[in-house]
Amino acid sequence: MTPELEALVAAGLLGFTHIILASHAMSLQRGYRWAASARDEPTPPATGMAGRLERANRNFTETFVFFAAGIFVVYAANAGNTVTAWAAWTYVAARAAYLIAYAGGVFLVRSLIWNVATLAVLALLLAPLARQWWSA
Repeated sequence: MTPELEALVAAGLLGFTHIILASHAMSLQRGYRWAASARDEPTPPATGMAGRLERANRNFTETFVFFAAGIFVVYAANAGNTVTAWAAWTYVAARAAYLIAYAGGVFLVRSLIWNVATLAVLALLLAPLARQWWSA
């Protein structure tokens, strides 16, 4: 398995970690009776740690699709190299740090971490194109 695919597996596991943390925090805030209910009635937005974990989960889900696309493009184009391996693992590390920073309510640094992860995804998406441009 390539380093990029290994990072994709790690990112998938990180995604499950987001879901588990957010759902347990929400259950603690609203009670397990609510968690077991059909949730037919609208509820106010979560607050505190539960709200931050829910938003971090949503943000991870929004970026993960682009990360996965980048991994698959690198793999399909056989464009994997040291840069793409570093970019893939940088995304995973930055997203893990983002989860911790968001849960902790860390101001500004959280946004900087998001930028690192986003640049890593851009590097993955552009790597096959750059390889094509430079070899032409």
